[in-house]
Amino acid sequence: MKQQILRAMLDAGIVAVVRTNSAESAIKSIEAIYRGGIIVAEITMTVPGAIQALEKIADSLGDKIILGAGTVLDPETARACMLAGAQFFVTPALKLATIEMAHRYSKPIFPGALTPTEVLTAWEAGADVVKVFPCGNMGGPKYIKALKGPFPQIEMAPTGGVNLETAGEFLKAGACAVAVGGELIDAATIKSGKYEVFEERARQYVQAVKQARAEING
Repeated sequence: MKQQILRAMLDAGIVAVVRTNSAESAIKSIEAIYRGGIIVAEITMTVPGAIQALEKIADSLGDKIILGAGTVLDPETARACMLAGAQFFVTPALKLATIEMAHRYSKPIFPGALTPTEVLTAWEAGADVVKVFPCGNMGGPKYIKALKGPFPQIEMAPTGGVNLETAGEFLKAGACAVAVGGELIDAATIKSGKYEVFEERARQYVQAVKQARAEING
């Protein structure tokens, strides 16, 4: 089951990072991006009522999307998210106990790392994919390419600095997937209530991933 979830996530190639100011807006945002074709999304634990949002999305879209929990800081939070319906975990930093918790319940985990030492430590500890964060601040696609030199075997997904222009560049640089947050789901659009904007953006990101992969496999 874990390998099926992981394979589906990597096939999709894009993870939506849903960081909003309410559970309701997180739910509406995920519904919108799902209509636009994005099927992998994480609700960050910074969202007020994040656990309830996970439960509601798991109930309504659980068989259609791969739902995860983001900004998971410790194993206790990971377990609570899993009980609420999260199928994978993403962390902003490297905490080995959280990786152990994910392994115990056979759930994919993308722990955050930045330096070569952290990336290797995360991989050796059993990361399914290493989330390179904040990647944009370190040079974006060039940084992924630099890391892939000594670590070709390590699966990496950048967060930070991913937008419509760079998503394909990250994949070409060797990323197995990209995670996109504020460039996809932003506060101003939520405030205006125009969730259809997210639907259209989702279509554009799905297309960008498809096009980049076609060029890679060309």
